[in-house]
Amino acid sequence: MIQRFFHAWEHRLANVTKDRVVRPFDWGTDWISSNGHYAGTPQQRVESWVDEVMRDTRGFFDAPDTQDYDFEASDAEQQRKGEAGTLRFPSALATPHEVNNTVVARWFPALGKGRAVVVLPQWNSDAEGHIGLSRLLARFGVSALRLSLPYHDSRMPPELTRADYIVSSNIVRTVQVCRQAVLDARRAIAWLHTQGFERIGILGTSLGSCLAMLTSAHEPRIRAQALNHVSPWFADVVWRGLSTRHVREGLNGHVDLEQLRALWRPISPFSYLDQVRDTKTLLVYAQYDLTFPVDLSRILVDEFRKRELPHEVAVLPCGHYSTGSAPFKYFDGYLLTKFLRKAL
Repeated sequence: MIQRFFHAWEHRLANVTKDRVVRPFDWGTDWISSNGHYAGTPQQRVESWVDEVMRDTRGFFDAPDTQDYDFEASDAEQQRKGEAGTLRFPSALATPHEVNNTVVARWFPALGKGRAVVVLPQWNSDAEGHIGLSRLLARFGVSALRLSLPYHDSRMPPELTRADYIVSSNIVRTVQVCRQAVLDARRAIAWLHTQGFERIGILGTSLGSCLAMLTSAHEPRIRAQALNHVSPWFADVVWRGLSTRHVREGLNGHVDLEQLRALWRPISPFSYLDQVRDTKTLLVYAQYDLTFPVDLSRILVDEFRKRELPHEVAVLPCGHYSTGSAPFKYFDGYLLTKFLRKAL
């Protein structure tokens, strides 16, 4: 009876959004670097490119240093609320949309130069998403740098109303824009390091949890990661999740789940489990989640256990969307903050 209640609630919350668009399938070969030499059909070219990426993911997710950080202090009212200012810097990956190529991050410092985390919100988060959580972290001694993901809020080009270009039925674009998010997070961590922080962590929710895991696997300065809603595979969430039914519709008839899982290996946490062996991890999932199906979350938890990776597990007594509602959002915020305080 409880499950039926939460599943019905999840469907109601998911259906609040009316602007989902089924976009046409595309292999996305125009998003493959021009110096690649891939022959064959579009599918064969993409498969060859993915194989090449997986042979050197450290190179793929390498973020060259930049000195072009621009910090703008907040006004008095924002500072009273704990927000010190906005950091902007160029993304290490240039996309065809200029507005998307400047990273925007809001800074919530705690007292001292002890602990700091990069906060990656969920897919389609607006500019205020995870701002309350960032303030909570700072209040309890963990400075928070909250990033806007690629193609979100101020980085969204005018033709979009949703952040469709980071998760879509365009195969290579999805990989490349998720890669961009990882490169952005690594440059944000580099900025934290220049500010004197050495105990650095990362926190991600939903899509942000996947991106946080990819970042941790390739960024040696991360000591701890809090992953809020988890799955081992990117493809399975898109294929089965409540929030991505419109993306699945665009994929239908062009690829099956097994093919999609192989094509999206570069952005799947499962590919990098052994690379977070030295990273303290919190895995959070929701008992009645229809967006990140619960069996997927449990597979990831089991993999952490089997590989004896350092981790803790927390299970929320709600669904995916309802995590953002009271009282569950307070419980979730408490778990995330408590872990990061202890782990850092």
